[in-house]
Amino acid sequence: MSASSSTSHRNASQRSALKTSAFRLFAHTALVVGAIFVVTVLLAAMPGHNAPVEAGAPQAQQGSSQQGSPSQEMPGMDHSHMNMDADEKSAENAAVSDMNHMHGGTAHMHMTAMRQQTPADVQRAHEIVAQLRTGIEKYKDYHVALNDGYRIFLPNLPQPEYHFTNYTNGFMASLRFDASQPTSLLYRKTADGYELVGAMYTMPKRASEDQLNERVPLSIAMWHLHTNLCVPPRDERLTADWTKFGLKGSITTQDACDAAGGKFYPSIFGWMVHVYPYEDSLDKVFAMHHHD
Repeated sequence: MSASSSTSHRNASQRSALKTSAFRLFAHTALVVGAIFVVTVLLAAMPGHNAPVEAGAPQAQQGSSQQGSPSQEMPGMDHSHMNMDADEKSAENAAVSDMNHMHGGTAHMHMTAMRQQTPADVQRAHEIVAQLRTGIEKYKDYHVALNDGYRIFLPNLPQPEYHFTNYTNGFMASLRFDASQPTSLLYRKTADGYELVGAMYTMPKRASEDQLNERVPLSIAMWHLHTNLCVPPRDERLTADWTKFGLKGSITTQDACDAAGGKFYPSIFGWMVHVYPYEDSLDKVFAMHHHD
């Protein structure tokens, strides 16, 4: 082969390599731009994507005053339909207080229908529990949870269980399911801090029951969605009749709420399911509330 032919061959190979590299760079750039676009759209659409509001009250007992600051927003809240002002926040607090004592399906709580249980569902449930226990083991020390970005939801409101919420996990839960990374950790208050008892998974309220079933089988657990909240008129919040308003009130429709001068929310949080992985049977593990 002549020198000129060899040189021509090398030049052709170099041009081909350059074209391949350029194509790969273009494809990678397009993939990144596309991913950013998709995430931006999902972020705009997903419930609870706004940054948590900092509580004005003193923080509950924590391991650090600079980390794990309290939150007054529940994971999964749909801000596209609920732009609450400061006064409405107080009404939300009352609603959350009611929520902690709700059991079973009511006009204010929609629960998924139980499905026929299969051996695959039982196996999947045990896998979820095992993955969850491994993932949250370190959070038995609640200081570690605070240091890892979990925030206490309404720490100054007495509650049977306190939600320590990781908003990054909550966002990622709208995109994929990782049993080891729940949106919230569930703690009981103790004399010297908090005791880890469980966790909570979430999905946006637009999710179908089939999508919920793909994550946690509906033959094992019942996902729940808080619905039909009527907030009393702003100038009556301090003296409102809470037998009518709130998540335990008698008002459950838009018309009745309008007649009472309130503001109606068809649903206030996304889908939720509690898991108590330290219990000894699946019916207790996937119960609505922790068994004492």
